[in-house]
Amino acid sequence: MSEAEQVPASAPDTGVLDALNGTDSNGTEALNATAKFVATPEGTALAYGSLVLMALLPIFFGALRSVSCSKSKNASDMPETITSRDAARFPIIASCTLFGLYLFFKVFSQEYINLLLSVYFFVLGVLALSHTMSPLMSRIFPASCPNKQYQLLFTQGSGESKEEIVNYEFDTKNLVCLVISSVVGVWYLLKKHWIANNLFGLAFALNGVELLHLNNVSTGCILLGGLFVYDVFWVFGTNVMVTVAKSFEAPIKLVFPQDLLEKGLEASNFAMLGLGDIVIPGIFIALLLRFDVSLKKNSRTYFYSSFLAYIFGLGLTIFVMHTFKHAQPALLYLVPACVGFPVIVALFKGELTEMFRYEEASPEEAASKDESSESEKKDQ
Repeated sequence: MSEAEQVPASAPDTGVLDALNGTDSNGTEALNATAKFVATPEGTALAYGSLVLMALLPIFFGALRSVSCSKSKNASDMPETITSRDAARFPIIASCTLFGLYLFFKVFSQEYINLLLSVYFFVLGVLALSHTMSPLMSRIFPASCPNKQYQLLFTQGSGESKEEIVNYEFDTKNLVCLVISSVVGVWYLLKKHWIANNLFGLAFALNGVELLHLNNVSTGCILLGGLFVYDVFWVFGTNVMVTVAKSFEAPIKLVFPQDLLEKGLEASNFAMLGLGDIVIPGIFIALLLRFDVSLKKNSRTYFYSSFLAYIFGLGLTIFVMHTFKHAQPALLYLVPACVGFPVIVALFKGELTEMFRYEEASPEEAASKDESSESEKKDQ
């Protein structure tokens, strides 16, 4: 859910989404305990333009990286494949998690809960940002600097009964990424600055689009359809999502101040967009890019049509929000656009059946196919 209203610095300016842990409750509503802030047209345009741009970046680059990720043989880069059963369960699990958080905040102290969440997302954010920076670091890392290899090995038992608990291999480039990410993490932990929040949020979104793979278009339709109903129900049907959103402090949304022109980097009245409005449509758009690649026609028709559909749906969300002066469940507009546009294109091109028959192999199946093909080549 995207947020069109203003939140003073003293208010918890949060949307709610934990994409990496199966919770998608990306709704927010303004909490204005003091005077009502009125944004200038320039400030509003800058804020929402920046949010749209920030939403597009992880979808575009995450989709491109998902193509390479699907071919990776590195265990740490293997994607998590979402099946139709997972997709059907996801809205139910998300609803239970959301309602559990609601009860949690009602019973326990908000301060201590958010302290635990801050530490939890600090660790996740550092790892996500480090993984996001890794390809860039590989390009800019000086060739003159030695890139040493390291291995973190943690085992249990001894002798023949010894088993590996952790076996993580990394190099100097990864260490540099980890140090930079840790600095951002400490900055976020101490200051909760909106720029640090956005760096973590962008990293979460990009990693989600890259590493969460739908196995086929039908699964994508099930997932988006279920979350479409989920988002509308919890935003318009109850106050649960709004209550959790007000209480939840974590980098699970992108924010941009509407008073940046007046107050600079210390601005405090934010427009915001939940990560679920990026990751959920994003993994479907990434699937369509991989479908384009599988067609081997050297075109990206379905990817670009769904990408443009996302821009249209997000723009429509902002328009409705400003018209009715009420926070909106963005999936209400994004899901029909992101599914409808590519389907219309497939109908026009006569490839609808082919699109719905496309099945992406799981990492294990892809690995076994590669082994089979290699053994066949050796036999020949």
